[in-house]
Amino acid sequence: MAEREHITRLRRVDPGYEADYAAWLQRQVDLLKADRWSEVDKANLIDEVESLGRSDFKGLVSAIEIVIAHMLKWDFQPERRSNSWIGSIEEHRGRIHQELADSPSYKNRLEEAALRAWRSARARASKETDLPLKQFPADLPYSINDIVNREHGLDA
Repeated sequence: MAEREHITRLRRVDPGYEADYAAWLQRQVDLLKADRWSEVDKANLIDEVESLGRSDFKGLVSAIEIVIAHMLKWDFQPERRSNSWIGSIEEHRGRIHQELADSPSYKNRLEEAALRAWRSARARASKETDLPLKQFPADLPYSINDIVNREHGLDA
């Protein structure tokens, strides 16, 4: 009987992961701050931390994808070059640099991130330029240095 009351009380105080994510998350934070490690929902918390890492890396990949797509558009449609393309490249390079500042270990994964971004960047460029996909190189034509540093100007 006491065990059942304990479980009932925990359910009221400790919202389930599936029932109320925000309340569950706050509860985990409170437990960690209070050094009540034995009460932490370790399995779900581990999943969340791993997911956060994957999501963070996806942000880096997404920023690289947009830079590559604009670089392809820049190189394959020079007659349509614009300041908005330059602005987008600079904005997303800023995001890349911020991700690297926040997570310096991602510097070791830039090649991986660029390769992950390549297929969707190529497809995006094809769609946005109305050029056939086969007109773009099959393999990533830019180095990491190109992606993060190559100059773009309307006189380039």
